[in-house]
Amino acid sequence: MQQRSTFWPLLIAGWSGFYVMLVELLSGRFIAPFFGSSVYVWGSVIFVFMLGLAVGYLLGGMYSRHNPSITRLCAILIASATTTLPMLLFGEHLLNFVFDHITDPRTGSLVTCVLLYFVPTVFAGMISPYAIRIIIKNRESSGYDAGYLYFVSTVGSSAGTLLTSFYFVLWFEVNMILIASIGFSYFLGLLGIIVNRGKA
Repeated sequence: MQQRSTFWPLLIAGWSGFYVMLVELLSGRFIAPFFGSSVYVWGSVIFVFMLGLAVGYLLGGMYSRHNPSITRLCAILIASATTTLPMLLFGEHLLNFVFDHITDPRTGSLVTCVLLYFVPTVFAGMISPYAIRIIIKNRESSGYDAGYLYFVSTVGSSAGTLLTSFYFVLWFEVNMILIASIGFSYFLGLLGIIVNRGKA
C-alpha cells in the first residue's frame, strides 16, 4: 500500500522537474529573436522561474494542508500545462507588442517572462511540497521521504536540462517540443486522476 501511494507523487514530481527545465530552456530561445540571448535576457528568465518556484513552494505547502490527494496533485500538473499554452497560442504576438513598446532588452525580456512564465512556474512549484504531504506517513520517515522526492524531482530537472539542450532543440522546433511536453503533462495528469479517483 505504501509503495502504491508513493508511485504517482514521485512520478508527477519527476516529470514536473523535467517539464520546468524544458520550458525554462525553451523560453530563452523563444525570446532570443526579439531581445537577444545576452546575460540580461537569461537573468530575466532565471529570475522569473526561481521566483515562480519559490511562490509555488509556499502555496503548495499551504494547499497541502487541506485534504491532499493524488487527484488534486494531478490537477496541479494539468494547471501548469494549461497556463503554459499562452506561450504557444499568442506568445509571438505578445513578444511583438512588448518589443514595439519596450526597447530596453532588460525590461522587455523581464516583462515578457513575467507574463508568459510566472504563473505556470508557480503551479509547477506547488507540486513538490504537495507531493511530499501525500507520501509522508509518519515523522520517523519524513526526512527520508522528503529527501527521496526531491532527489527524484531534481533528477527529472537534470534530465530535462540535458535532453532539451543537447538533443530536443537540435531535432525539433520549439513549438513542437512544447506541444509534446504539454500534451504529455495532460496525459499523465488525466491518467493519474482516472486511476486514483476516490483514493487519498
